Amino acid sequence: MSALDPDVVAKVGEWVRYADEDLAYAQHGLGMEERCPFRLVAYHAQQCAEKYLKSYLVLTGTDFPYTHDIERLISLCASAGASTDQLVEAAELTPYAVFARYPGETDEIGRADAESAVELAATVKQAVRQLLADAGMNEL
Repeated sequence: MSALDPDVVAKVGEWVRYADEDLAYAQHGLGMEERCPFRLVAYHAQQCAEKYLKSYLVLTGTDFPYTHDIERLISLCASAGASTDQLVEAAELTPYAVFARYPGETDEIGRADAESAVELAATVKQAVRQLLADAGMNEL
């Protein structure tokens, strides 16, 4: 395998750091004993998954549109050579990118929804980190 371009490695690292911050924020929110903002937990979980998928696309040099559509991003990752079977369920996160941010846009997001969103984001994190490691990015 050829050496990875340092600029690409730096960009991927930045996407990963931002994704990890979103997941950490979502997990912290779930720990709130009172008035947990479940909609924001779900939003940050969606953002984590989105950024992890985009990190892989950056690594592979795959152009991607400005989108929050997880299913579309998973499809692009598959086209770039990733095995995406374990990511399919993460498409459920897509509505949280917009609907969780504005009043009247969706039904109430409860604890079970938020917990599921965080679990899906963690699954995407694990899967994409493995893809990145397989491509030679072990130091993230």
